[in-house]
Parts: sequence; C-alpha cells; structure tokens
Amino acid sequence: MADALAPYVVYVLNGLAYGMLLFSLSVGLSLIFGLMDVMNLAHGSFYMLGAYIALSIAARAGGYWLALLVAPLVLGLIGLLIAGGFLRLISDRGHLDQVLLTLGFAYVFADISRWIWGGDIFLVPAPPQLRASISILGNAFPLFRLFVIGIGLILALVTWLVLERTRLGAIVRAGVSDAEMLNGLGINVTLVFTLVFALGALLAGFGGHRRTDPGVFPG
Repeated sequence: MADALAPYVVYVLNGLAYGMLLFSLSVGLSLIFGLMDVMNLAHGSFYMLGAYIALSIAARAGGYWLALLVAPLVLGLIGLLIAGGFLRLISDRGHLDQVLLTLGFAYVFADISRWIWGGDIFLVPAPPQLRASISILGNAFPLFRLFVIGIGLILALVTWLVLERTRLGAIVRAGVSDAEMLNGLGINVTLVFTLVFALGALLAGFGGHRRTDPGVFPG
C-alpha cells in the first residue's frame, strides 16, 4: 500500500513546493492590489530583481543565507522609493495612471536587469545544508523543496496574524475602508500605505531568492 501511494505523495509535495513559490510572489501583490487597490504592473519585476540580486550576492559575498537576508531588503527599499516618491503623487487619480506608471517601471527594471545580468537564465545556488535529499516512502525528495514548503507556510501564517491580529493590520484594513476617518484619528494613511507597498515589494524579492531548483521551478 505504501509503495503504491509513494509516487502520489511525491507529486503532492512537488505541487506544494511550487505552490509556495507562487504564493510568496502573489502575497505581496495581494497586499498591494487587494488591500491598497493599487494596480502594480511592476510586481513581477520585483520578483525578477530579487532573484538577480540574490544571485549576485550569493556568488560574490558569501552564499545563500546572506542573499536571503539582503535581497528582500533591497527590494523593500526600492518599493519604498517608488511608493513614497511616485505613487504618492498620483494617489488621488484612478487606476489608469497607476498602470502607466508601474508599467513604465517594469520596462525600466527589465532594461536594467538585461544590462547588468544579460538575458540568460540563472539559478541561485542552494545552500550546502539543503542540497541533500531525504527518503519519503522509499523515494528521494530534495530537502530544499521541504524548506520552501515550510517557509511558505510560515509566511502565510505570519501574514495572516499581522493583518488579522495586530494593531498594524487593523490600521491597514481601516485605511482601505475609510482613509479620511483614519486621517482624522491622527494616523498618517499615506505613510502606512507606503510601508505596505514596500512590504509587498520585499515579499516579492523574498520569493525571487528561491529560484534554485530547475526540477520543480522551471525557468
């Protein structure tokens, strides 16, 4: 019975690993569009830049774990600059202006990445501790994919807890529902939304560092 189920267990785990990668990319977009109602067409570029920056850090400055820390922070800073320096200026306009602005950034980021890293496909090297495989019902399964599943589940739980169980989450949800009322209570809604946008960019950069395994994450 276990031998018959083994391939399906591996298929499910592979699907979870790939799904968690997509979740780490989409959770930031959900925050930016779902909560803030901002049409950010540059979000995929954040993911791309996160992968390339992680690749450069891993290759030149000491490996995967440093890339895991630094690359998302760089993307969070980029998101902070975009939201605070550009989106703030069109906050009272409709989605069309947001689309035009963020699409322009997407083209800029694409040209910058092509200029710096070229057009080839690269993979961020996995850390030595996660390059082994473990046996699951007699089938070898990469340890790194289990790491991706675990990180994705933790990220989902932390995001839910922050939005539903903290004061910051309540402020964000209240700002979406009635920004004028929240401003009247002395809370800087523009600053809150800028930080949320930066967090969305940070999460996209966090997803980018996991482009390491061509077996489950096709280029």
